[in-house]
Amino acid sequence: MSTADFYHTTVLLKEAVDGLGVKADGVYVDATFGGGGHSREILSRLGAEGKLLSFDHDADAWRNKPDDARLIPVQENFRYMRRFLRLHGYPQVDGILADLGVSSFQFDTAERGFSTRFDGPLDMRMDKRLEMTAADVLMNYSEAQLHKMFEQYGEVRNSKQLAKHIATNRSRGGLSTIDTFKAMIAPVIKGLSNKYLAQVFQALRIEVNDEMGALKDFLEQAAQSLKPGGRLSVITFHSLEDRLVKQFMKKGTWQEDEVDVFGRSSVEAVMKPVSNKPVEPTEEEIKNNPRARSARLRIAEKIA
Repeated sequence: MSTADFYHTTVLLKEAVDGLGVKADGVYVDATFGGGGHSREILSRLGAEGKLLSFDHDADAWRNKPDDARLIPVQENFRYMRRFLRLHGYPQVDGILADLGVSSFQFDTAERGFSTRFDGPLDMRMDKRLEMTAADVLMNYSEAQLHKMFEQYGEVRNSKQLAKHIATNRSRGGLSTIDTFKAMIAPVIKGLSNKYLAQVFQALRIEVNDEMGALKDFLEQAAQSLKPGGRLSVITFHSLEDRLVKQFMKKGTWQEDEVDVFGRSSVEAVMKPVSNKPVEPTEEEIKNNPRARSARLRIAEKIA
């Protein structure tokens, strides 16, 4: 098994890269390098003059960096993509790909704190340079902030009850490790424990890493950074992300759309979806990689 395969089994590999329509001499962005699977596939389709800029703010991901002069690695969050594209002299590119899933390596490394399956610190920072950990969120957020976070980002059934329970009990300890946190909230878990904990951990991870804010910034910058005819290919893993990507790809802007009395839109579209329905993994891919089950791929094209 290669280092990259150990780090992460790439989901919708061919489909996502096919969606870019890679040209041999083009300039492309892999906004989420991760295990490097999508980057390697893009590089395999580029000629000697092609370029690939790959972003990842997780230092562990760069263990997988291929030795290829056409690759420009950028150890930063993709929300800063436009700034670094300009810095490297590529303000406009031919295609941009993002795989928004948490890598298998992150889930399977106990000390990163992403998984409910292992004990470890309540960390969840994708970029270890960030100051706020999941433990900090749980200790310092108000009951109302916790309620909103679990409801919006985790769609937790009893988010209000959970927030109150944490706010009431956190001063007694139990927020230093995953196992002690799980034991603390055990009395308020509803339904299947594994599913409930997954929703709680998802909410914490999204909050710690400001994933929704970063995704909004990235999408806006992607529309600005693509050449006319350039493609944006995005893989999501939960409904919050997918709704955001779908909404943005319809127009390529966050600007509110208003329709006049003649039915004309006030917002000029700069992007258009390549198809209305997302691409989903095949049954074979799901069988080989169960984590691919919730993946959805959406592709859009720059039209202006």
